[in-house]
This record gives sequence, C-alpha cells and structure tokens, in this order.
Amino acid sequence: MPREVYASRAVEVPEGVNVEVEGFKVRVRGPRGVVERDFSFARGVSIRVEGGSVVVEAYFPKSRGLALVGSIASHIENMIVGVTRGFRYKLKVIYVHYPINVRVDRGRLLITNFLGEKSVRHVEIPSGVKVTVSGQDIIVEGSDIELVGQTAANIENATRVKGRDRRKYVDGIYIYAREVM
Repeated sequence: MPREVYASRAVEVPEGVNVEVEGFKVRVRGPRGVVERDFSFARGVSIRVEGGSVVVEAYFPKSRGLALVGSIASHIENMIVGVTRGFRYKLKVIYVHYPINVRVDRGRLLITNFLGEKSVRHVEIPSGVKVTVSGQDIIVEGSDIELVGQTAANIENATRVKGRDRRKYVDGIYIYAREVM
C-alpha cells in the first residue's frame, strides 16, 4: 500500500474569533473568552494560520502523523465552538438511602450526607468553569471542553460507591447530558 506524501486539514475560523499560533501553542479568542492549548507532543505536524482558516499539516506522515492531523484539527474546532457557544454538562443527584446535599462554596462543590457519612466530600472547581446547583440538578458550564468534562467527571467520581452492591446502592451524582450551548 503506498504511503501518503501529504496530509492536511483546514479548520474555518468564523467572524469574531481570533486564532494565534506560536509554534505548537494555539490560542483562540472569542466572545466567551480565551482557550489555550499546547500541542508540543505532536512532532512532525505543523500548525499555521492561512487566511480565514487554521491549517494542520504533515509531510510524509506515518499512521501516527495522520491521526495527529485529524485529532489536532478536531481540538481546534472544539476550541472555536467553546469560545463562541460554550459547553454544558448536566448531572443528576440520585439517592435512595440518605438525602444528599450539594452546594457550591468558594470555588468548591461540597457534597454532604452521602450514604449518611459525616465527612464532607469536595470537588475543586477550576477557573473558567461555572457550576450551579438547582434542586437535584448540577450544571457545569464553560468554554474549554476538557475542563468542563473533567470537572463533571470529578463530581461523578467523588460519589462513586465502592465495596457495595451497585444494584442496591445507586446513590450518587451522574452525568446525564452533554451539550453545546
């Protein structure tokens, strides 16, 4: 099978969004803020701004290089969507045994009375991520899809039940929706 000589993928930059590329560092500015990402792990791939688009390309790529071109372009597309529209994860507080109390206090999400525990479980909320609690729903919003997703995963992981039958102890906080705002 012949090897490809050149692989590239262009990402269109919409009006009102500014993309800056310095080597492997990409910074995207838009109406919802700034998202930065470092792609220095991607040797053999080049990123440049050309006209109204960002071009990710590789010459004589092997299979890893081909995969990196598509992955980096997808990351840049997510960065553009993040600074224009934003991302939202929705979580649901579910309990059968003891009512779980959840509140946001000074950059942390505090979870009390989980399975009747006296100790308070907490999840740090990184800057750039907004967490709101309304009833049994927790909404995580932000411009960086990785920070928003990791924060939602940390909240879900903080209430993971260990050493008990999962069919009986369904208490916890679970992600039920991921959406673009």
